[in-house]
Amino acid sequence: MIIGTGIDLVDIPRFERTVARTPRLMQRLFAPSEQTLRLASLAARYAAKEALIKALGGSDGVHWTEIEIASEPSGRPYFLLSGSTAEAVAERGITTLHLSLTHDAGLAAAYVVAEGAAATTAGAVAEERA
Repeated sequence: MIIGTGIDLVDIPRFERTVARTPRLMQRLFAPSEQTLRLASLAARYAAKEALIKALGGSDGVHWTEIEIASEPSGRPYFLLSGSTAEAVAERGITTLHLSLTHDAGLAAAYVVAEGAAATTAGAVAEERA
């Protein structure tokens, strides 16, 4: 069952200017393995992190560097979560995160679907109605 969705769009030239103006931003937003990527890829990953926060319904317990976006050999992106961020996702009953990224024409976008077990979500809805 879908627990949440999130989408985000990033203007790549604006993102590039922001990173150039504030170099420490790279360490605050990205895991070490992400920091070496091209700016368009970083902008898409930034969008993915924002989209994840939207899918979660807020940023409580979420830390930027605990959200890493990796790629399968096929190129398919996926989240690697750690620390309190992984705990926050699990506490919300989320068992699977689906991620799609794109960048073209100066824009980067990400879409996230947070999925959980139907029984967990149905139980939460029943408790809310009681």
